[in-house]
Parts: sequence; C-alpha cells; structure tokens
Amino acid sequence: MNLHFHMLFLDGVGIGKNDPAVNPFFAARLPGLRSLASGALPSLRRRCHAEGTSTLLALDATLGVEGLPQSGTGQTALFTGINAPRLIGRHFGPHPSSSLRPAIEEHNVFRRLHQRGRRCCFANAFPQRFFDYVQLHPTRLTVTTLSCISAGVPLLRAGDLAAGRGISADLTNAGWHGLGHPEMTVIDPAEAGRRLVRLTKHFDFVLFEYWKTDHAGHSLRMSEAIDVLEKFDVMLVAILEGIDRRETLLVVTNDHGNIEDMSVKTHTRNPVPAYLYGHRQEEFREQLLGRSRSDLCSVTPAILHMFTPV
Repeated sequence: MNLHFHMLFLDGVGIGKNDPAVNPFFAARLPGLRSLASGALPSLRRRCHAEGTSTLLALDATLGVEGLPQSGTGQTALFTGINAPRLIGRHFGPHPSSSLRPAIEEHNVFRRLHQRGRRCCFANAFPQRFFDYVQLHPTRLTVTTLSCISAGVPLLRAGDLAAGRGISADLTNAGWHGLGHPEMTVIDPAEAGRRLVRLTKHFDFVLFEYWKTDHAGHSLRMSEAIDVLEKFDVMLVAILEGIDRRETLLVVTNDHGNIEDMSVKTHTRNPVPAYLYGHRQEEFREQLLGRSRSDLCSVTPAILHMFTPV
C-alpha cells in the first residue's frame, strides 16, 4: 500500500517543564496532542513515549553548536539533513544565510522527493503581498519557501485558499481580511484539519507550517500562547479523525524551542518533540533513533527512507 506522509511543522515548540505557570502546554486544553502520547504531554522529565500506533521522541535542536537555536539553521537541518549551524559555525535566523542557500536548493526534502517521482504539496497559502515582497527582497525567503521554489513545488495563493486547496497560517483565514482579501471566508480550525486530510489523499508528502506558536512565544503573553495552541489542537483532532492510519503517517515536529518557556522572550536550548502516528510509525521511529544522536538532522533522511523502493 502507498504511503501518504503528512508533516505538521509546529514552529517554536520545545519540551519544557511541567509547570502551567510558564509552559502553556500544561495550561491549555490539548486533547489531540495528549492522545498522541497516551494522555500525558511531554516534559523535561518525560521526553519519550511509544505505545501502539503513536510515538513521542525528543530531538536535539542545538546540533552540537553553542548558542540558542535559530530558525534559519534549524529549518535547514530539519528539511535537508545537513547540520547547518555546524556548517556555518553558528546558529542563524530567522532566514537562512546566503551561505546556506545552495545547500537548501540542492538537498531539500521537496527536491529529493520530486527526484524520486513523489508528489509534494506545501499546504500554506500566501497572499499577493507575500509575492510582491519577496520579489523585492528575495533573500527574505524562509527555508520552506526557498525549498519549494527550487524544487518546482508551487506556492499556493489566495485562489487556492478560497477553493479549499490550501491552508492559512492562522488556520481560520481571518487574518486575510487585513491582507487585501476581505472576501475570504472565515473557517474554524477543524475545517482546516479536514482540508489537510483531503490534500494528503492527493499527494505523497504534505507539509503545513504553523508559525503562530513561535510568534506567541516571543510575545510573552500566556493567553495568546494558550489560544494558538488550542486552535492547533482543534485542527489536529480533525486530522486524527479523518486520516486513514493504514496508509498515512503523521509527524508533528519543529526546529527549536520557545513557547514552552514563557518566562523568557528568546528561543530555548530545549529538545523539540517529534510526534509520530499511523502507518509505519515504528519504522520511522527506528530511522530517527538509528543515528548516533537523534536530532533535527535525522528527519529528512528518515523521510527519504520511507519513500525508498524496496
């Protein structure tokens, strides 16, 4: 049976203390994430779990380099398998440095899956303002958008979002009204989850990037952090209810910590969670654990392994 790989990139989420005063994961209602770890969320004292069809692992985001992990290098490591901070000698972000662009363009997971004949989709839809901005500032592309452009994976637009073929970064489309698209229909996060399930049925690899968690972590507003986590979880529940786990592997992970410690405005050195659920999750887990250390660089090689012909 063919594999459909569904990846949720939950930006700025590490594994922190079991303390609702500083960690919104333990203050929010998150039945979806809890269901992926037998009812208990990850903490620094409970980093891993494996039972039945789901697994929780902790991935190192520091990659053996001093300093706080950053998005440019962390996402490069996550989506290429290359230790980007070691390559350039430091953590760097939020966008990738110019020295990393050739590696991203050549080795990103979209490009390598396309070379194997796999159908890929970056589910985030972008307003026209984004395309106008990056035309003037091409160095401001994120790792994910640069990867798609170099791999020939189309970036989705307002028309795709309106037709239900894409997902807004805020899940509900509400933010598009202030981006020059007042006609965009507002949906609830559960509908966003159902749309992602439909996309997964038409592609081999689907990625959705939720950056609101990282933004909320930097805000130091606990109410905002709880809100963005609960919206994500509503979407996640709809995904778990809709996917066929006999043919779909769901992976939820990210590039660095932040929101799990609202006592600081910066990123953290905490490990990041990797939730695995569904088809062949045990095999994917073994690929992540089979390296000398389980870190961000393990993810893309594990994805490529899952699509390697037997």
